[in-house]
Amino acid sequence: MLITLKIDNYINKNFKKELKYLVLLRHETLLKTHYSKMSITPYEGRLLSLISKLVNPKLILEIGTFTGYSTLCLAEGLKKEGKLITIEKNKNWKIISDKYFHLSPFSKKISSLQGDALKIIPNLNLKKIDLVFIDADKKNYSNYFDLVISKMNSGGIILSDNVLWHGKLFNNIENYDKISKYINIYNKKLSQDLRIENIIIPIRDGLSLSFVKI
Repeated sequence: MLITLKIDNYINKNFKKELKYLVLLRHETLLKTHYSKMSITPYEGRLLSLISKLVNPKLILEIGTFTGYSTLCLAEGLKKEGKLITIEKNKNWKIISDKYFHLSPFSKKISSLQGDALKIIPNLNLKKIDLVFIDADKKNYSNYFDLVISKMNSGGIILSDNVLWHGKLFNNIENYDKISKYINIYNKKLSQDLRIENIIIPIRDGLSLSFVKI
């Protein structure tokens, strides 16, 4: 976490509280996985929800479902006829997410796929995408971006999580671990791509927001 505990506590006291099914999902994620820190925080979920509501997307693609907390937050902004496709490689995590998708008001709008996103995305008959959330294996962030950028609507948004990677990117580059190197390459790639305007939001572990101009 890159912000102080005092700031984090203050933020948690001053935003709209979670819906019941999100509270239950967060608790089950803590109990049934060893990776609960991978889930976005409730206030980051509110940010995803607000961005989705501003975009009001007809089609959302999420790469990396985990247990579905971010999926449900993003779904809040979908158009009435909108659809969200989310892809998760781990079948055990998908069991949890599918349970809570059915408990939510968005069960008919969410298509949950299990497998390797690098293989699944090229075979999806996707029309123009309005919103993408990338939160899967960090070494393939650049590959995921390359797969989706040509499928984006002009004015669409690509969000990428963990782009500050626990503050490790602030070290000297010769001291980077493997993931830090992948994330650093990705951040530079976004900053240099003329098809987008990009900014890094220093919330939690860093959220990149890319506005698609093409």
